[in-house]
Amino acid sequence: MVASGAETLAFAESPVQLLNILEWAHTASPGAFTVVILPPQGTASRGQLRRMASIARDSGCRVLWREARGGAVTPSRALAALAAPLRRARRLVIGDPFSHYLQLLLSMARRCDVVVVDDGTATMEFTAQLGRGERLVRWHRGAPRGPRAALFAPVARRAVARLTPAKGRSVEVFTVMPVQAPPGVTVTENTFAWTRSQFGPPDLTGGADMVGTSLVETGVLDEDRYVRAVTGLARAHGITRYFAHRKESAEKLGRLTVEAGLTIVRPDLPLELVARCGPIGSSILSFPSTVVHTLPRVLSDTTVSVAVVDIADTWYTDRVSERATGFLSNVTASALGAHGLRTLSTPNELRSPAAPATPAASAGDTSDL
Repeated sequence: MVASGAETLAFAESPVQLLNILEWAHTASPGAFTVVILPPQGTASRGQLRRMASIARDSGCRVLWREARGGAVTPSRALAALAAPLRRARRLVIGDPFSHYLQLLLSMARRCDVVVVDDGTATMEFTAQLGRGERLVRWHRGAPRGPRAALFAPVARRAVARLTPAKGRSVEVFTVMPVQAPPGVTVTENTFAWTRSQFGPPDLTGGADMVGTSLVETGVLDEDRYVRAVTGLARAHGITRYFAHRKESAEKLGRLTVEAGLTIVRPDLPLELVARCGPIGSSILSFPSTVVHTLPRVLSDTTVSVAVVDIADTWYTDRVSERATGFLSNVTASALGAHGLRTLSTPNELRSPAAPATPAASAGDTSDL
């Protein structure tokens, strides 16, 4: 059961969400509150969440692990167990407003304050869609269609209403991202002060590391071209370690080991904490993702340089929409503007023959990257 007098109830579905809940708590000082972890089914994500849950308990949080996925009965049981605590909560802290499960929880809550903490660069898309009063749809997916979407539509509308400021309900976005706040929404900057105070500074290796992305797994990038690009970058910049995203496939990582000669590192914590604990490369290369916004903050007291690798337009699959490529471009541009990062291109000899000399739309990340 959740603590009966819980005034603040936080929900985390990913390790990064839980990290940012802890950052928010450090800034807001809400006193005792309860964090409910709703783990995904992926092994890597669950492992990182268990490590983060231990850190959260050590920091003074009450942490509950609640299985909410798998089978026909488990989600219903979890929802039923959370119904009463949701009605009592005066403030909800959530990490992924696009999650259907969290939208269900929002629709069950009474009128209360809501805080949305970062779950990646999707926060930028969330604030934009909320400002337009739209149904929340992830940037790399099309508009929901079909019978299931129609059945869920009333829940989605109630969730948007709960995320819209009104009398008796404040809405706050706690973010490291440069966002345009919808009317009435408070934006609080996430400086990663808690992370810097608790971990590091790290030892530097003097070499270069690369941060992986799950853009291939989400169907955004072509796998062969991605592997060729990483191989070229590894040779050009002397990269030896590749920090895999928790959603990257074992098959693709195997190819990077063989073809690029990289040592694959599967972090057991969010990369922000891995970088603080070290050792970490003196330079970090990343395809556009959340870390091009977070790592400059996390490592602001070090000499580590972070660079963004451009994505050529021929790397995209034919399933990618203009909306998706535009979103990715915005993520890169905002990181360059906010943190003064440099951009890198992949070696010309490893580009597709059809690729233009200058890379086109690039960048991006959410919890999926």
